[in-house]
Amino acid sequence: MNLETAKVIVTGGSSGIGYETAKLLRSAGAKVIICGRTDDTVQQAAKELDVFGIRADVSTEADVGNLFDFAMEKLGGLNVLINNAGIGFMGSLLETSVEDFTRIWETNTRSAFLCGQLAAKHFVSQNTGNIINISSMGAVNGFAGGSAYVSSKSAMTGLTMCWRAELRKHNVRVMQINPSEVITPFVEKLGYTSENPERKLKGAEIAQLICSMLSMNDIGFIPEVNVWATNP
Repeated sequence: MNLETAKVIVTGGSSGIGYETAKLLRSAGAKVIICGRTDDTVQQAAKELDVFGIRADVSTEADVGNLFDFAMEKLGGLNVLINNAGIGFMGSLLETSVEDFTRIWETNTRSAFLCGQLAAKHFVSQNTGNIINISSMGAVNGFAGGSAYVSSKSAMTGLTMCWRAELRKHNVRVMQINPSEVITPFVEKLGYTSENPERKLKGAEIAQLICSMLSMNDIGFIPEVNVWATNP
């Protein structure tokens, strides 16, 4: 697609991968809406990026409905959804509570489903559209202490495959990106300190990939990409 014609929702767009993606898309001429859970943070990011911003908890059905209504009003349509919103959690199988497990799934997986469903309704009706799900290399390899997070991202892989099978006949491209460790506030919120952060991926690298995947001619698409730091 021509990125100048892109009308995009980026969930979790006030920081990290989402912020850098909105920035790069906007610089390419796209119209963009970002959302996040904290209104002040979203509006500040939207001002910096010259995009539209709305407070929305995308694990909540009513907020997702408001987000898509806002997109239709401000963008005059929609042809790209980037499911980026997510939170992390580290805890062994023995230490992870049911409450924490459920919270991670609601934010990482339920949100993708809710947004994907509304986007699909619109994309099918117009016979074109793009969905990019931001997952994780954790969904590919797993790791100790990742029961809640990894399973939520592995479920996103299942959603991606099912949506792809259902939506290709409607000219909807469904794609997934699995980054290895990316230096963002997401990591800081876990209380985790990265070793050699200068050698790890940044949000800008993932944003560059997203724009490349979208800008391919609509006759083709890249189903899934694993992204590693070269020498972390």
